[in-house]
Amino acid sequence: MAFFKKLKDRLFRSSSKIEEGLDAIVEDGGVEETVVPQPAPVAIEPVPEPTAEPESELAPEPEPKPQSTPVAPAPVSAPVSAAKTPPGLFGRLFGQSEAKTVARRTFDDDMLEQLEELLITTDMGVDTALRVTANMAEGNFGKKLSTHEIKTLLAREITRIMTPVARPMPLYPKRPQVVLVVGVNGSGKTTTIGKLASQFRGAGKTVLIAAGDTFRAAAVEQLQVWGERAGVPVMTAPEGSDPASLAYDAMTRAQQEGTDLLMIDTAGRLQNRADLMEELAKIVRVIRKKDETAPHNTLLVLDATTGQNALNQVDVFRNISDVSGLVMTKLDGTAKGGVLVALADRFGLPIHAIGVGEQIDDLAPFDPEEFAAALTGLEAG
Repeated sequence: MAFFKKLKDRLFRSSSKIEEGLDAIVEDGGVEETVVPQPAPVAIEPVPEPTAEPESELAPEPEPKPQSTPVAPAPVSAPVSAAKTPPGLFGRLFGQSEAKTVARRTFDDDMLEQLEELLITTDMGVDTALRVTANMAEGNFGKKLSTHEIKTLLAREITRIMTPVARPMPLYPKRPQVVLVVGVNGSGKTTTIGKLASQFRGAGKTVLIAAGDTFRAAAVEQLQVWGERAGVPVMTAPEGSDPASLAYDAMTRAQQEGTDLLMIDTAGRLQNRADLMEELAKIVRVIRKKDETAPHNTLLVLDATTGQNALNQVDVFRNISDVSGLVMTKLDGTAKGGVLVALADRFGLPIHAIGVGEQIDDLAPFDPEEFAAALTGLEAG
């Protein structure tokens, strides 16, 4: 629940956008209704009649009781005035609650179209938005719904889409398990590697990081900082050297030391896809000289603030490398968290984790129900 609170607090831009949009939709053509919630009746258990103790054969006969003096009944007290009655007492006693005013609007074609437009503005994409709203309308078309009821339907549909892809990164007994991390520059690859390394180490795994983005000195330095935070060694090479050569040396060291996980950072220069494709292909070739089954995971790190461009990045990297799972970062910095729903709906790739900040514990396994609740502004559970 701690991460849900953090997720909800930091997704306020997305959730408030949806909440404000839903409020406006319901108010546009909605009608206020007075609702008196009816609490469930309280069952009154009958008082059981006292049961006589079984008489013992040797029990003495009871002595006769002396005649008692009649006692006058106590005077009936005056009725309790309403001013002195605790608020809500009679309501609780007689099954009544305070009336509330709730705006409701009929789920019609106009409302359906407004919902579609709202979801598209959160980067959910046209196809996904149409599919989500159509499923929301099924069985509810023509009914009067409040904002809360619509949010509940929306969260339920988002959860349905996201549940099949919410899977943690698989861990194998193979040593070392090679994790190739790909993504464009600035997507959060370096911080993601550091956070994952910290979590794996906390789980009792030994980890080695290879700083394979040898073309950016800043990336190597940043990874070294994260390695120190996580307590994990980082292998580096001189700036501009061959990333595949570094990956080979790291693989050799990991095998010799019996390391559980080898995490390899890579460059992300999409402006020249041919060079990037060749570079990644070469890394895969050299590590397969050591282990023909490697890499065992290829994680694609995506920046949520890029919106629909994240879909294009998945297309590119799926062609360049065999992407096995996704990590979405920077959900705290976007008003368009719906892109994660579009990714799940379109590609069906496992979403292993999401990030909502720069701290080492700001990355957590993806939970579809918590994400849907945070995105729509509902409470967890």
